[in-house]
Amino acid sequence: MSKTKKILIAVSSLVLVFSLVSIARILLRDYAEQQKIEELTEVWEEGSDKGGGDAFPSFLSNKANEQVMIPEFRDLYDRNSDIVGWLEIDGTRIEYPVMQNPEDAEYYLNHDFDKSENTGGLPFLDKDSQADTSNILLIHGHHMKSGWMFKDLMKYKNESFYKEHARFQFSTLYEKEEYEIVAVILSEVYRKSDDVFKYYQIGDINTASEFESYVQNIEKLALYDTGVTAKYGDKLVILSTCEYSTENGRLAVVARKR
Repeated sequence: MSKTKKILIAVSSLVLVFSLVSIARILLRDYAEQQKIEELTEVWEEGSDKGGGDAFPSFLSNKANEQVMIPEFRDLYDRNSDIVGWLEIDGTRIEYPVMQNPEDAEYYLNHDFDKSENTGGLPFLDKDSQADTSNILLIHGHHMKSGWMFKDLMKYKNESFYKEHARFQFSTLYEKEEYEIVAVILSEVYRKSDDVFKYYQIGDINTASEFESYVQNIEKLALYDTGVTAKYGDKLVILSTCEYSTENGRLAVVARKR
């Protein structure tokens, strides 16, 4: 065998070993992340069993007429007070806490529930949304190749999937809520100077006309007609993630509270 062939074989072997090691690391990382999410889900479900379906008085205040915390959140909140909700979509792997760090709006892009650095992060609430007071809640989540976080939102590109999964559950600390989907849209993150509708700009939507204009623009972008619309006074949840058919692409699922 020539010296050149031996070198090529050696290089190829090294590349193969490096690739296998990289794949193994990714698989181990994904498995570890999956285990953490499953553990959080167990805590959530155990809270429901402990509470018997009723809410605990909020330990945030002992004053009369204060809101009470849903039992599922009690242990999770003790562990990390950045939790603001719990999102669950039947027929998908989406069953996660929703976070919001008051000091860093994008903290959970790359941190897990215990505040360790983590490339998958967790779904988190936009800086212009407040879980219990805003009429529009924009929730961001990664589109992970492994299938975790918000990748399963891609299933909503197909109208047939939507028809079988037209509703989902999003609970805040103090209320269990169900939402019905108004529209599924494809968009992108535009430059500030681009004079186009930007679904993720929700901070200035305060009046009835501004809300109605927002909903009309959403419906213009809809991939299909759901037969559901929203009016001023409705509470909206928008689930947003990356969509890779275009540069800086985004897919968003827009739903209203039932």
